[in-house]
Amino acid sequence: MQPNNPTPQSKNNSAPLRPAYDAVVVGARVAGAATAMLLARGGLSVLLVERDHPGADTLSTLALMRAGVLQLHRWGLLDAVRDSGAPAIRTTTFAYGDDSLTLDIKPRDGIDALYAPRRNVLDRLLAEAAASAGADVRFGPRLVDVTVDAGGGITGAVLEDREGVRHTVRAGIVIGADGLRSTLARLVEAPVYREGKHAGGTVYAFWPGLGNHGNRWLYREGVGAGAIPTHAGETCLFAATHDRRFRDAAAGDLEGWFREVVAETSPELAAELGDETPASVRFRGFPGHVGQMRASHGPGWALVGDAGYFKDPITAHGISDALRDAELLARAVLRGTADALADYQKVRDELSIELFDITDEIASYDWNLDRLQELHLQLSRTMNREVDALLELDAPAPTEPSRRPTVA
Repeated sequence: MQPNNPTPQSKNNSAPLRPAYDAVVVGARVAGAATAMLLARGGLSVLLVERDHPGADTLSTLALMRAGVLQLHRWGLLDAVRDSGAPAIRTTTFAYGDDSLTLDIKPRDGIDALYAPRRNVLDRLLAEAAASAGADVRFGPRLVDVTVDAGGGITGAVLEDREGVRHTVRAGIVIGADGLRSTLARLVEAPVYREGKHAGGTVYAFWPGLGNHGNRWLYREGVGAGAIPTHAGETCLFAATHDRRFRDAAAGDLEGWFREVVAETSPELAAELGDETPASVRFRGFPGHVGQMRASHGPGWALVGDAGYFKDPITAHGISDALRDAELLARAVLRGTADALADYQKVRDELSIELFDITDEIASYDWNLDRLQELHLQLSRTMNREVDALLELDAPAPTEPSRRPTVA
């Protein structure tokens, strides 16, 4: 059962593209839609394009950490998430072998619960917010090339629609929010300057009827599983271990591999699932990819979300970081200087490197449970610093002349 939400539409979705925009954002999922929304709210003319169909789902752990929920609250969108039917998550349980610890979500900074909305809800909500702010939102076009000036700076985007017709638009900046295999990153040859060593293989499923028991993160040595309540009474389940085991065993039988890893990690969760798989349940696998940080800015271009910074999903922090980085980038673009874009990448990295390294070690699955608990404590401290950094964004900033990238 899928949530029934309206599809985001630009006010002029059937009109021809304008010849020029202040910003073209490629990718209308969490990072891209949020960036486009903030730029449009800041007064820029924005084109937001997404090659997929509106409302398309995507593979995701779904969980929003406190920083992600805080961003939606600060932007005035959290009530829409609640109204969509996403259940409030008020506890988090960590199970290390046979020992478990359940923590309440403490109310602070306007947040009294966590949420894990389906991506076909959250992505659409953000794209609709971008359209409401004035962005031109188009589903169907894909980025195929960029235009450059004599000095090599990016001056626009070449987009191809579903009929194969190409359209060239000028832009003050082109922003790639098009994922780990970003077309823009490839076109501008953005180098990877930090790379992890480990990757986990993960199988996901949406399971009905398990109830809302809060977020549950379950571990035994070498394996992990999770249960995250989401829309329509379903729970997003995942089973994970190192990518070698996934490659060796999962390809031919995702359900069998999933049940094997869940039973190994948590016999209690395996018992909840029972022996019969509901007809609505489908299993989807992610074979893993090492984490990476790319150079994420240059003359006339920038990267955000997984396009610029990706880590293994085992720490379930990708969406929250994408919402964080959307604001860091939007503020830099609105300042309109090369130094501002450099500061965006610098601050992103300062907030991310410890989390990146922790995630990489957890994704090795080469730890004992005592070490894993230490890593989770480090992760908690890192996430608290991230929340503090986001709250500081609301402090009054010294005024400076804006040189934001507008085009005629």
